[in-house]
Amino acid sequence: QVQFVESGGGLVQPGGSLTLSCVSSGGIRTYDMDWYRQAQGKERELVAVINRWGSTDYAESVKGRFRISRDNSKNTVTLRMNSLKFEDTGVYYCHSQGIWGQGTQVTVSS
Repeated sequence: QVQFVESGGGLVQPGGSLTLSCVSSGGIRTYDMDWYRQAQGKERELVAVINRWGSTDYAESVKGRFRISRDNSKNTVTLRMNSLKFEDTGVYYCHSQGIWGQGTQVTVSS
């Protein structure tokens, strides 16, 4: 079964930036790929999606600040996060085909 490994999380001040990466153990070319996040005590929510043709969509709360991209040759999906806010804090998960990565923690704090 394919596995996803996320990286790039960390502690950042409000207004800062982070780039998350998701590397798949299998090919991703024919699959839609998503990033979700889950804040403590809240349900997991969809943040960004990129379909197999490269079209993207975002949650309203991150539009204009986050950018999802993919490199099929490297089986990698990236989430560039700019102008981070306190409310962006949470565990970020890569998802596709009903499979979840282990998540990477993003903490926005001053």
